[in-house]
Parts: sequence; C-alpha cells; structure tokens
Amino acid sequence: MRISASSCLCPFLVCLCFIQRSYGAGHHVPSRLPSRNSTKLANGETEVHHRPKRGWIWNQFFVLEEHMGPDAQYVGKLHSNSDKGDGNVRYILSGEGAGTIFIIDEVTGDIHATKSLDRERKGHYVLHAQALDRHSEDALEPKSEFIIKVQDINDNAPKFPDGPFVATVPEMSELGTSVLQVTASDADDPTYGNSARIVYSILQGQPYFSVDPKTGIIRTALSNMDREAREHYSVVIQAKDMAGQVGGLSGSTTINITLSDINDNPPKFPQKNYQLYVPESAQVGKPVGKIKANDEDLGVNADIRYSIINSEGANTFSIATDRDTREGILSLKKPLNYERKKTYTLHIEGVNTHVDPRFSYLGSFKDTATLKITVGDVDEGPVFSIDHYIMDVYENAPGGTEVGTVTARDPDSRNSPVRYFLDSKEEGERYFRIDESSGVIRTTKHLDREDMSWHNITVMASEVDNPSLLSHVPVTVQVLDVNDNPPEIATDEEVIVCESSRPGQVIQTVTAVDKDDFANGQRFSFALQSQLPLNPNFTLKDNEDSTASIIARRRRFNHLTQELYELPIVVWDGGEPSLSGTSTLTLRVCPCQRHGKIRMCQGEAFLSSAGLSTGALIAILLCIVILLTIVVVFVTLRRSKKEPLIISEEDIRENVVTYDDEGGGEEDTEAFDIIALRNPAAAEELKFRRDVRPDSRQQHCILPPNNHRQRSRSPSEMELDQTDVHEFIRQRLVEADMDNTGPPYDSLQTYAYEGQGSPTGTVSPLDSLGTGTQSSEQDYTYLDDWGPEFQKLAGLYFAESDSDVTT
Repeated sequence: MRISASSCLCPFLVCLCFIQRSYGAGHHVPSRLPSRNSTKLANGETEVHHRPKRGWIWNQFFVLEEHMGPDAQYVGKLHSNSDKGDGNVRYILSGEGAGTIFIIDEVTGDIHATKSLDRERKGHYVLHAQALDRHSEDALEPKSEFIIKVQDINDNAPKFPDGPFVATVPEMSELGTSVLQVTASDADDPTYGNSARIVYSILQGQPYFSVDPKTGIIRTALSNMDREAREHYSVVIQAKDMAGQVGGLSGSTTINITLSDINDNPPKFPQKNYQLYVPESAQVGKPVGKIKANDEDLGVNADIRYSIINSEGANTFSIATDRDTREGILSLKKPLNYERKKTYTLHIEGVNTHVDPRFSYLGSFKDTATLKITVGDVDEGPVFSIDHYIMDVYENAPGGTEVGTVTARDPDSRNSPVRYFLDSKEEGERYFRIDESSGVIRTTKHLDREDMSWHNITVMASEVDNPSLLSHVPVTVQVLDVNDNPPEIATDEEVIVCESSRPGQVIQTVTAVDKDDFANGQRFSFALQSQLPLNPNFTLKDNEDSTASIIARRRRFNHLTQELYELPIVVWDGGEPSLSGTSTLTLRVCPCQRHGKIRMCQGEAFLSSAGLSTGALIAILLCIVILLTIVVVFVTLRRSKKEPLIISEEDIRENVVTYDDEGGGEEDTEAFDIIALRNPAAAEELKFRRDVRPDSRQQHCILPPNNHRQRSRSPSEMELDQTDVHEFIRQRLVEADMDNTGPPYDSLQTYAYEGQGSPTGTVSPLDSLGTGTQSSEQDYTYLDDWGPEFQKLAGLYFAESDSDVTT
C-alpha cells in the first residue's frame, strides 16, 4: 500500500510527512507472491487459504483538526497490489464516520475528510478497508482495520474551573508564606507539542503576592502585612499555554485574599482621665457608670478584662466586662454617703485575655486610666437606729401601756425633724399605737397571750419637711404570760370501770392541762372536792408528778344496778398566784373480758377492734337488708304464673299459641278420645269446647297385647262399621261454622282415619281405647331360644301374661 499526502500543513509536521512518505515507499508496495497455504480438493482443484498480506496492513492515518479550507482535507490513500491501474479494483470504506465524515474514491483509494474535526470531542476514528473485484465483487484483499487519528492544534485556552477563589492568610506573616494553589486545565493534547503546557504569572497583586510559574502556588511577597492597615487584596493570576511563548492562548482568574486577625494590638483607653457623678442614693449592686478601652483587633483577640487596681476604689466599687460591647460596667459594692465621703478615685486597668507570645516584643498588652467619682448629695429618708426592733409586754395589761420606743433621724445635714406612724395595712394597728413625735409604742386594748403570743407591726417614719421620703422598720412584740387560766383534766372521755374491780385497784391515771405558759403550768396537784361527803365508791391519789390515780374503794360493780358514776376532781397549778379548776369525770361500769386485760365494754370493744362506728354498722346492715329485699322480689316475679291465654271475649287479636307438651305414649288415655271419631253418636254426649278444659275425662284401660281373653263387642262398635266417617266430619264442619260461641280465630282440626276394608286391619293400639281388652295370640316362648341375654325380657313377658290371666 502507498500512503501519500498532498502537503504538510504545519512546519512541525514536516518530519512526520517525510517519515510517512519514506515508510510508504519502502514498505507498502507489496509484491504478489503465491501462497503456500493450499489444499488439494477431490476434483483436483486447489483451495487456497488467504491471509492478509503485509502490504495490506497499516496502523493509522493522521488528519489535522479544525480544517477551515474550502476543499475536503486529504487524509491518505489505500492501494492494493492487485490494482493494475485498469479500474477493475473497487475500494470500500466502513466504520466510524465512513460516508459522512470520511469518503473514499472507489477507483483511486484516496480518502478525504469532508468536515472540520475537533480532537477535544473525538480524538480518533476506527475504520475498515476492503478491496473488491469490480466485476465479480470478489474480495481481492481481506477487510483490514485502521485508525484515523485527529492531529491536535492549539485551539483551546487554559481555564480555571473553580475560580474565582477566596483565601485567607494571617497578618504579619513571614515572607513566602503559602496562601493558595490554583490550577488551570487545557483541553488540548498534553502529549503532543506545547499546546497544553501552562505557565502561571501574576497580573495584579504585586508587590504583596507572587505566584510560582509551574505549580501555581501563591505566596506572600511582603512580610509584616498589617490587617489594621489593609485587610482585603484582589490578586489576578494568568495561565498561558505554549509554555508562555508568543502566540500561546491564556486564561485568568481572581483570588480574593483576606488578612486574618491576630492579637498584635494592645487595648488603649481613649483618654487617661475620666470623671463620673454618682448620687448617694444609688443602690448597691446596680450599674452606676461605664468605661471602655479600644482594641483594633477582632474577635477573641480584642477581649478585655477590666479591674480596679487601687484599694480605695476596689472596696466600694466593682467592675465587670460586657461581652457584647466590651465595656467595663461599674457597680456599687457598698452604699454611698455624701456626709461621710464625697469623692473617690479609681485606677482602672484593661488587659487582653488572649495574648500571642510571638508579639511580646511589642510590649505589654494592657492600659490604665484614672476615674474620679463625685458623690452627689441627695435628700434621703429617715434612718432608724437599728434594722429590727423586738419588744415585749405582759398580757392583760391595761390599754395605753408602753411597749417600747423606736428612734429615727434625718441623715442629711439639715437634720429635719421626723414623724412616726404605723402601717395601716397591717392587723397589728388594732392593738398598738405610736406617738408621731417621740416614737413611743403603746397598747390600745388588753392582750391575750393564749389568743396571740406574737405581734408583727411596721413602723414608718418620714421627714416633716418632705413627707414623700419614707423609711420602714419591722417591730416584733412578744406578749408575756401571766397565770390567768385554771388547769383542767386532760380528757373528756368516759372512764371504764370493770364489774370485777377490787378495792384498791387503780381504775385510771389522769393528767391535767393548762393554757398558760410552761413556767406557770407545768406543776399540778389533785384532790377530791372537800365540800362533798366521802365517796364510798372511788378515791383519788395524787402521784405528785402532775398525775393522779382513780382507785376503787369497794368490791364488784354491777352495770345493771348502776351504770354511770360521776367523780368531781379539783386541780391546782403551780403558778403565782395559784389557780384551781374542777373537772367532773364520768365513770361507766361495764362487764370486762376475762382476766381483766381489756377494760372495755363488750359492745364497744367489738366496735373498737373492728375500727367501725355505730353509724357505719347501721349503714352496712341497711345495705344488706336492701339487697335481700331485691333478691326476694326478683324470685317472686320469676315464680309468678303466666296470664291466661284469652283475657276476655272482646279480645279479638290473633294469637299464636304454642304447645310444647310431650305426649304420654300408648298408655296416655287422656290425650284424646278416639271413640269421638269412631262413634259419632257417642261423641254427641261428650261434646265440649276446645278452648275450655273439661272437668273430667273418660278413663279407659289399656290391656297388654298378650291378653288372650276375648271381650264382647258393644252395640256402639257394632254400629261403628255402619257409620260413614266422612259424613261425621262434614257434620262437625257445619257445626263449627254455625257455632257463635266458638273462638273468633281460625281453628284447624285434623282427623286421621285409616279407613275400612284393609285386609291387615289397623296396627294402632288406640283401637283398644274404649273397646275393652282384645286377645293376643303372640307367643313369646321363642325368646328362651335366644340365649341367656334375653332371659330377663322373656321373664317380663311371661310374668305379665300370668298377671293378665289372674285379673
């Protein structure tokens, strides 16, 4: 095969064209050699095994991209050694782009590209070539595959796909500190020429930053760049292909570089001396002023901690930092008093909390300022001598008794007179009053310690010249006790006396109570009333420990004779003066349980042990009675009889009456009288209403089937054979239609008659009703032959037969 090109389009392809021409001339003119691969067939012919000749094999063609000429671009030429130039060889091209992008001259084998190709879209095309005999269409050369490669030209400029960029670098960084690396991409072929070889350069941002031409790394070009002087920089980087040569394509991007802050600036107070006016009425703990030091840094680098470094100011004032505004908030630790101290001098220091040791050479990161505070005079309210008054007064003291005195003064230099009064909102105003000039507190009425032992009141004071300024002070008054309440027995419950009590036996030990204070009411003495005669039943013993014992004086008590006894007891307290009181105890006689262990009446003991009161037991019994009554009523209703089926003759509603009575079988002689059907004449005598139960029924005797006796037939039976039953039914139907006393509803009457003339006769045992006993010729002796299992049955039949004979 020969490959030729019309011309070399680019200077750098001259060598390639020369190589292609030499290679085609030296190696692609094959000589047709006979093949040694052959097989003789049976008919003497030889079958040749073809294989591709080296002259018909090649690797690839080249075509330049972006061809803009008016003619189709020549690619190359296909040639077969079988082509003698006479036009008998036809070349065929197939594969990618065949017929659309690439066309071939069928006679000469020249290949042309009809369209402009873009290597960045498709870098190569795979095609197949074949040589055919034009007349016979036989393959002169086997199909061979080759590649047309699109040759790259520099038609794409470098691009930064991720731009623009944002970067930060700390201020005061050293020279050459890396900031950011940018990378550009070129769509041209990096393996061919310099089309994709990129060189970086800086177009804007000098002299602050530089860029590495090969790697694209941006670095600082100046040291100690200060953020406070300039914070933002815009750097433009260019990327140029063809290794930066003239004629190369380029692209650029922008990098916005920000200097990040570091703590390289100490705090500074705008001025060294400050003044502040604070009124003496300022409240403790509340802010009274602000001071601020400026710091040019940002974030935590600008955090400042304030402090008062002199003792004069630190004892009275405190300072804290507001995190949002970075101001020093000045507050009071103690109340101010203009009359005592009129000015204060504070030395305030501001220090950075986050210090970078790399910049310690810049000096200490703190500053100080002086603050002079002037205390303002304010007209203040009266001030009491103490914060809380505690006073006391005896109970039952007459109204107007002095309780105590409160004192207040005007703290101002004018020393204005003070007026006192009580808070009208408090309840204590009813019991006390105060002298508005002297502050003396007195009672208004008698006080009872047992009713209220402590009183809390509030005394208010105001200046006479300025009543709007008020001061308050709490006053607590204790009511002291006097012995004004007699003692009494501690219990009001009945005392239980067992019937089996013996003389000298302690019935119960009693104690006393006193409403007076512990000092006057602890000691008690007991005795029986001396004005009464000697009690024959009980006596009292003082145990000298503020208790007394009730003792029985006689043997045995009987609750039936006398159940209740009264015992008056006199109690003295140990107060000054001593008071006494008489309490009457009720003693109840009750029969106690065995051994006298539980001294309680039996009924009350039961109730107490159960934990139920009498009212609770009555409620429980009442509930039980109600439940029993409900049960009885329910049972009674269940047992009540049903109402009659027909209430009255006027009730003409249709009724469905269900009878579920089971018949009595063959021996039931009262269910229905069959003679009424068999003997119409006799039935006339027994006619009765079907809706009313008759008073009596005719009884019939049913004889056993094995009765051999023959009874005589009655005249009615003789007449039965001559009576037409159908006529009898018709008569009954007419009677039912004409009967006005019958039920108003339809009545269905069913008659079952077997008829006459049956050669076998009737099989119903009802034929024996009313006709007497018929003889039976049935013999049951064969039951003896059935074995011992039927001996019992045979014996029953034989016994019944014997009894019938006897009857």
